[in-house]
Amino acid sequence: MADRRVDHLLIGGGLAAASCAQCLREEGADGSILLVGREPDPPYHRPPCSKGYLQGTEAREDTLVHPVGWWDEHSVELKTRTSVLRLDLGERVARLSSKEEVAFDQALIATGANVRRLRADGSELEGIHYLRALGNADAIRADTDEVENVVLIGGSYIGTEVAASLTERGRRCTILMQEGVTLERGFGGQAGRFFQGILEEHGIEVHGDDGLERFEGADGRVTKVVTTRGLELAADAVVIGAGAVPDVMLAKAAGLELGEGGGVKCSSKLETSAPGIFAAGDMCEYDSVVHGRPLRIEHWDVALQHGRTAALNMLGRGVDHRAVPYFFSDLSDWSAMEYVGPALRWDEEVIRGSLEDAKFSVWYLDGGRVAGALSVGRSDDLEHARRLVAEGTDVSAMTAKLADGDSPLDAL
Repeated sequence: MADRRVDHLLIGGGLAAASCAQCLREEGADGSILLVGREPDPPYHRPPCSKGYLQGTEAREDTLVHPVGWWDEHSVELKTRTSVLRLDLGERVARLSSKEEVAFDQALIATGANVRRLRADGSELEGIHYLRALGNADAIRADTDEVENVVLIGGSYIGTEVAASLTERGRRCTILMQEGVTLERGFGGQAGRFFQGILEEHGIEVHGDDGLERFEGADGRVTKVVTTRGLELAADAVVIGAGAVPDVMLAKAAGLELGEGGGVKCSSKLETSAPGIFAAGDMCEYDSVVHGRPLRIEHWDVALQHGRTAALNMLGRGVDHRAVPYFFSDLSDWSAMEYVGPALRWDEEVIRGSLEDAKFSVWYLDGGRVAGALSVGRSDDLEHARRLVAEGTDVSAMTAKLADGDSPLDAL
């Protein structure tokens, strides 16, 4: 016998579950809602971990999805520092780390992702960090305040954003990455070179087409990073941004079907292989009606939109998840970019505007159709890009107009 019963069990203390709880209440759900999260903090936004919060310009409470009093005001029970240890989908019972057993009618699994850890000699040395949560940002800030040289492993979001933030805090930063230029894998060489130029202008050293061979240290603490090409980089501290892997341990143990990309396999309505059980966020691999293929994306906006779609379908609305994901990144206050897509592959890049003037958009075309677009200083372009991605419009005959920064995009 379960200790008690709830109508909606939301598993995971991140943005997806918080968004789902909010949407359930906004859409008229009056049943009981229990949100269970293993972190010590209420649900919060993760981007500040590598930006304002890490820099010390944003307070911890500013990162929260909802003010502390919101949960009680909306009759949503929030349990932090609590994990779901076992999920019996046949009996619809969850066993919590508090030893309590909770029966439920519907559930959302939004357990997120875990950092991908690199295995190299010296990985056990002190001063080597990963960044995923507020607590990680606290540790990085405390550990780097009195050092000189910080090495960032990885040239994507985490590596570039943390390098910018720590440079603002007076550290000397070096990026080591397998890519040829920063952010190249997601945005191509042209945009990547633009962002790398900004980093280098602010004193950040970048080493591309290289990798991590080993860490060296003294007295149990890292002092040096040795690369596969033989470079020796002074390192008083290291931050690794090597991606993340979906946390599907609970879902897999419960017998849910997994997708080819490693996430929990879901329909276009975000329902898993078990009726009434939904998934959202970093570990959700859903059948995207927009992209025409299964899709799993690790990003805050995806989690936010997933939570809303899952809530609507918990209420029986039967809606497909059609949101076109939106991304943003900033390198301190040096430069900011926005992006819609994602372009999983592309065969043509069209530049609209001027990279030299730092006011441009890059359009990623796949077979003549818009797969994604990146903007620096041209936010209005993204609304048109979002529409074209969703509609699958063929613009191959209009690339000259697309490249003309003064030409209106309404007719595309």
